[in-house]
Amino acid sequence: MAEMPRATVEVSASVVRRLVRDQRPDLGDCPLARVANGWDNATFRLGDGLAVRLPRRAEAVPLILHEQRYLPDKARRSPVAVPVPVHAGRPTPDFPWPWSIVRWVPGAAAADVGPAGRGQAAQGLADFLLSLHLPAESGVPVNPFRGVPLTGRDAVLVERLGDHERYPQAAALRAVWAQALAAKAWEGPPMMLHGDLHPGNILLADDGSLAGVIDFGDVGVGDPAVDLAVGWLMFDAGTRRRFMGAFGSAVDGDTWMRARGWALILSTAMLSNSDDNPRMLAVGKFGIRQILGDGLSLRR
Repeated sequence: MAEMPRATVEVSASVVRRLVRDQRPDLGDCPLARVANGWDNATFRLGDGLAVRLPRRAEAVPLILHEQRYLPDKARRSPVAVPVPVHAGRPTPDFPWPWSIVRWVPGAAAADVGPAGRGQAAQGLADFLLSLHLPAESGVPVNPFRGVPLTGRDAVLVERLGDHERYPQAAALRAVWAQALAAKAWEGPPMMLHGDLHPGNILLADDGSLAGVIDFGDVGVGDPAVDLAVGWLMFDAGTRRRFMGAFGSAVDGDTWMRARGWALILSTAMLSNSDDNPRMLAVGKFGIRQILGDGLSLRR
C-alpha cells in the first residue's frame, strides 16, 4: 500500500526561522514550532496568530500558489475562518520554492472529535459550502482527481474494491457506486471547490460548532458533489439529514447521489493509502460505515 511520500526538501525550524527573518523581519522573533508534516506541506505555528506553510516536495508547489491566489477571495465570502495568506514567501538559497505565512485558524480537528461531537457543525458547514460553491471565474485550475465526472474515477475505484481483504463489503459498495454513476451528471457551470474537504481539514470550536476550514491546496473548479461528500465522512445518519436539509433546493437528488459516490472514492482512498496514518484510516472506515448504512436509496 502507498506510504507518505518522502520529502524532496526536509524543512527544519532553523530554515523557516531564516526565511521569516529575511522576508518578514517584523515577525522574526515570534515563537516558532512545527505543528504538522503532511503529504504535501510542512506547517509551523508562528506566534499566536500565524502559521508558515512550505511545500515538502515539488508536486506540492502549485498547491501553495493556488492558496495564495484564491484564498483571499474565499476569505472575504466565508462565514468562518480560513487560513488566508498574509505573506507570499520567495525562494532563497535555503529553500527553493514559494511558501506562505497564513492566518492561524484555532480549533480542534473534527477528525480528532467523535461523531457525537460534530453535530453542532452541520449548519455551519452547509453555510460555508453555500458561500463557496459559486460559478468560478475563468482560469481557475481543474483538478484532474476532484470534481470531475465520476466516470473518470471508475477504474481506480474498481481496482481498490478488488482488495477483498480490505473491502469485504465490496459487492454492496459496487452497488452504491453503480447508483452514483447512474445519477445525472453535473450540467451547471464549473463551481469553486475546496477539493479536499474531510474531518482532518475541518476545525471545531469548544461547543462543537464550525470554527474554520483549512488546507485549500486542492482548490479548483467542477462538480460541487465532491465537497458535499463530507456529509458521509463527517456526520452520522441523523446529522447528515440535517446537513442535507440545510441546502434545501440548492442541491438536487442527483447531486447527492454523486456526492455519495465521491464519499466512496474518498473513503477508499484513505483506507487504501493511509496504512501509516491511523487518523485518516479512521475517517475512511467511518465513511464506509455511513455509505453502507444508507442502503441504496437517496431522495431525488
